[in-house]
Amino acid sequence: MRELYPEIEPFRTRRLAVDARHTLYVEECGTPDALPVIFLHGGPGAGIAPYHRRFFDPKRWHAVLFDQRGAGQSTPFADLTDNTTAHLVADIEAIREELGIERWVVFGGSWGSTLALAYAQAHPERVLGLVLRGIFLARDEELRWFNEADGGARYIFPERWARFRDFIPEAERGNMTEAYWKRLDSDDEATRLTAAQAWSAYEGGSTTLVHDPDASGDFADPHKAVSLARLEVHYFRHGMFLEPGQLLRDVAKIRRIPATIVHGRYDIICPVKTALDLHEAWPEAALRIVLAGHSAADPAIVDALVEATDKLADRYS
Repeated sequence: MRELYPEIEPFRTRRLAVDARHTLYVEECGTPDALPVIFLHGGPGAGIAPYHRRFFDPKRWHAVLFDQRGAGQSTPFADLTDNTTAHLVADIEAIREELGIERWVVFGGSWGSTLALAYAQAHPERVLGLVLRGIFLARDEELRWFNEADGGARYIFPERWARFRDFIPEAERGNMTEAYWKRLDSDDEATRLTAAQAWSAYEGGSTTLVHDPDASGDFADPHKAVSLARLEVHYFRHGMFLEPGQLLRDVAKIRRIPATIVHGRYDIICPVKTALDLHEAWPEAALRIVLAGHSAADPAIVDALVEATDKLADRYS
């Protein structure tokens, strides 16, 4: 099985002001004149991590990574003003123009797959290829599946669900997203933090195929928990700022773009049916369903993603 490429440091970082309020942290890795790719992280609000640089052969890729509005090192931190899908799509274009890139590959997982589809459908002429992992199409049933009492994830991770549920008083559990939002938007800092940690612990510990119900997960750091929880709930409450069924409806706009869809068979956060629904609408895209969960770091996911980026590099070499 393929593994991640060796650890690598950016050859350039910058801070890009995209409006009067928001400034993005952007980093570039690999080879400046090589095939360009932009990496879109999940969440919203999760931010980039050093291992994200390693899905790309540094000799054959010019990899661009950035923290989306409110996430990671972008500022203002966890800010929700002018933070919508349309703003993020515009930010991707601003980065492309700033770097002088004509066309590039777009790589995104989980929420990053949602944003990648939205960007590609808005700007298909700028996209050389798509690598999508852990598909999330932002439909109502997907929004409810993991975080609401009528979703199915509570049957798979009952211990984690119980902790997530019990943080909220019984009278408010009919709409967990709104109940968490009430606390995440509190004037009290301690209330905001404990709600963010409860929300993020439920998701962060549910990503991998090999599951420890008591593990703290990927978002244990309070800083990351706050941005993840506030931005996710903000987007969830607004249907991810997309029209119902928009991403499937507009597949025709990107049908001719080379694409690979990678999805874990046992992904509980974004169930595999979502990837199958996308592939049914877009049979030209290659579909890889692998023995994995949701995490991009699961070995079978790594193998499939690195294979996909290597094949695109071969295609355009």
